[in-house]
Parts: sequence; C-alpha cells; structure tokens
Amino acid sequence: QLHLAESGGGLVQAGGSLTLSCAASGSPFTINTMAWYRQAPGKQRELVAIIDAGGNPNYADSVKGRFTISRDNAMNTMWLQMNSLKSEDTAVYYCHVLSSSVLGSRNDWGQGTQVTVSS
Repeated sequence: QLHLAESGGGLVQAGGSLTLSCAASGSPFTINTMAWYRQAPGKQRELVAIIDAGGNPNYADSVKGRFTISRDNAMNTMWLQMNSLKSEDTAVYYCHVLSSSVLGSRNDWGQGTQVTVSS
C-alpha cells in the first residue's frame, strides 16, 4: 500500500505564491513519475506538471513560467512551487504517483488539497 500525504494548499490573493508538497510512504516501491493534477468546479481533472525519475519536468501551457515542479528521490517527496497565481488557478490539486514493486506497477492519488486564489 502506497500512501500519499499532500499539504500546502490554502487561500491566497492573485499574484501571490503557494508551495504544495506530496510525500509518499508505504511498502517497498520505486517511484517513477510524479505529477500534479488539478480539478476546478465543473471541469475535468487536468495535468498541471509532471516530473520523471531523472528530474525532468513538463508543464501545462497555462502554468509555464509560473509553476515549478521538483522532487527529492531520497525523501520520496515532490513539490509544486506556484508563483504569480491567478484566479483561474483555483482548484483542488492532486498528487499522482506511478510506482513499481515486486508486485507490479501501480498508480496512486493523494486526497487533494484546495487552492483558492482571490482576485
């Protein structure tokens, strides 16, 4: 069983910053890709940023230049630094992890953390 603990959401004014974190723990596993998704009310869940095991990131066009994804493989932890926040960034943000173990591969989701940007 892989457990993902998210933290860092909250309320911030437009133009402000927040940092989300996601820490993985549980049975012996190897984490492959880690990613942040978000889902706004009435909208589909969308990929925000993804980072592979080598630390190579990719971003949705809507957040390029404003958000930075990073990870520490030794700590099994990922972060999302969000700067210049806009009202349209308001959503529930979810951590997603693709991992593997002797039992096979799996993907897991965090519980979600609310980010609200006031204009």
